[in-house]
Amino acid sequence: MYNSSFKNKSKVYIISGNLKGRKLSFRNNINVRPTTNRIKETLFNWLSKYIQNAYCLDCFSGSGALGLEAISRNAQFVTFLEIEKQNILSLINNTKKLNISNLEIIHTNTLNWLKKPRKSYDIIFIDPPYHKKLIEKTITLLEQNKWIKNQSIIYIETTKDQNFSISDHFTLYKKKITSRISCYLYIFTIKN
Repeated sequence: MYNSSFKNKSKVYIISGNLKGRKLSFRNNINVRPTTNRIKETLFNWLSKYIQNAYCLDCFSGSGALGLEAISRNAQFVTFLEIEKQNILSLINNTKKLNISNLEIIHTNTLNWLKKPRKSYDIIFIDPPYHKKLIEKTITLLEQNKWIKNQSIIYIETTKDQNFSISDHFTLYKKKITSRISCYLYIFTIKN
């Protein structure tokens, strides 16, 4: 559900890399909850040795803050998946303003899109709308349809109180709990 006043715009900043300090504008929307700068800084510190030339998938893009931060830090390519049309328009406008093209923006239902195998990714961001029980469904589709490969990295952000379970192919690499949210970084390993 979108805020009826499109005059109000929210701003998010790219915190490091080639695009450091650039503003991302997006329409106020109660369903868009960009990852905070503090969490982004932690996440990309975790990813620092993996992000260079990585192919990334941003499953529930929203403002696009995670995928655009990845591009700023020299990811090779980012695929953005987003269901809300206004978020898509904001993403398109932001990528034009930033003059970047090593990305694709797909207006889609993420779960439906993941049902058809295409290619695997190095890093996958999963930060879905909270309390919609999308994490396990997303992980299952990623694994079943080979979107992830050996040593793929998966970032999951959720509310502090939300539990989920994933297969033993995922090894917890890093974890951060704040007063409101939980963040996890997993490495996928194909076991013989």
